[in-house]
Amino acid sequence: MASSNFVKPSAGDWTPTEPGVRRRLLTHNEQLMIVEVAFEKGAVGSLHSHPHIQASYVAEGAFEVTIDGETAVLEAGQSFIVPSNAVHGCRALEAGRLIDSFTPARLEFLSV
Repeated sequence: MASSNFVKPSAGDWTPTEPGVRRRLLTHNEQLMIVEVAFEKGAVGSLHSHPHIQASYVAEGAFEVTIDGETAVLEAGQSFIVPSNAVHGCRALEAGRLIDSFTPARLEFLSV
């Protein structure tokens, strides 16, 4: 179930998730998963929750991020943590990319 120790994602590895949003798995095992998520300007990651703890790094762009009703604007180089079951989402203020990590791994991402 784990990916290789060394992963070199390709351009064909992207999966559309919501309008203007796509993701690709970078690496994973049962305990941890790292995912790259690309957003077009104005695209929304809808409010949702999951039992996984999520830590995200803003690799490019700027995002308005909401976690349990608290909203902040984050730019490249900044990060956030989403506790287990917290309602969260984001909106891309400009085109950008997030690097999301999940523990445990989001197994449902593997079946897409």
